[in-house]
This record gives sequence, structure tokens and C-alpha cells, in this order.
Amino acid sequence: MPDSSKLKRAFFERDVLNVAPELIGKVLTVRMYDNSFSRFMINETEAYRGMEDMACHASRGKTQRNEVMFNRGGLIYVYFVYGMYWMLNFVTGTEGNPQAVLIRGITGYNGPGKLTKALGIDGSFYGIDLVTSGRIWVEDAGIRPAVKTGPRIGVDYAGEYWKNKPWRYFIKSPAPKRSLKTEK
Repeated sequence: MPDSSKLKRAFFERDVLNVAPELIGKVLTVRMYDNSFSRFMINETEAYRGMEDMACHASRGKTQRNEVMFNRGGLIYVYFVYGMYWMLNFVTGTEGNPQAVLIRGITGYNGPGKLTKALGIDGSFYGIDLVTSGRIWVEDAGIRPAVKTGPRIGVDYAGEYWKNKPWRYFIKSPAPKRSLKTEK
């Protein structure tokens, strides 16, 4: 895929409530261990919006774990949960305004833990720049599926108001049948 289809910094340096739904239909490209590239359409995301959002990791301030969220948009925030899964997030917005999009689903893998396990995403991805990386990036393949919203999943701890925010985005109808090649 030509470099021109790779998402630019300006895409990520916007409010998470704009970026999260617009990531639906974009293509996540990852260099695998054998140096092949695997490409998957993003089909589900969740938005986490700053220190006021009680479901967001930044709601209690900056920590060693969430520090990357306080940087400019386009960086990767990964964290480990349940002693077994890495969660893949893309930082959005501007420096000092911590926001991130959790990647919940890609073609063939529904669930954030399943997709990171399948792609070999671990703590070594923390802080990678999606705009300049040759290891992982996002492309615009021109796919624009209808997007549906719903409440976020697994954030009951944040209270009724925050858990019921319709900040989960997913494909409304079946995604267009489009082959995403794996390349060497």
C-alpha cells in the first residue's frame, strides 16, 4: 500500500469523539514476526475522553502507566489487563489533553484481547508513533461503512453516567467484502 494512504498526524490530533467513529473501516497494518504485513479492517472502537471521563485511565491524573496519553495524538497506548491481555489504544487530541481510542475489534477478531494476542501486540508497542512507524500503522482504504453507537463495555466502575455514554462505535451492517492481503 503506498505511503500516501497512511493516516497523517492531523487525523489523530483531533477530539477522540471524531477520531473513534472515523477509525471504523480504516485498515490496521502490522508487521508480523516473519516480516510479513497483516492488514485488518477496524470494525469496533471505544472513546475515552480526558480527565473528566471517569472511565478513562487519565481520570485520576498522569501515572507511569498512562503517561503516553498526555502526548500528542498518533501514539500507541497499550496496557495489560487480567494478567493475560494487552489492550491496544491510539492516543488522540493535543498534548496535555489525554484521550485515547480502544481498538475493540478488527476483521476476524472480536474483542480487544483476542486481536492483540493474534497480532502479537504487547508492551513493546507502548509509545510507538503510528504516523512514522514501520511496525504498525493505520491506512485509509476508502471503506466507509455505516457506523452504529452504543455504551462502552466493561466500565461499570465509572458510574451510570459514564458507563452509558454512547462512545462505542461499530459497523451497523455487514462490512463490504473486501480482501485485505498479507504481504511479504
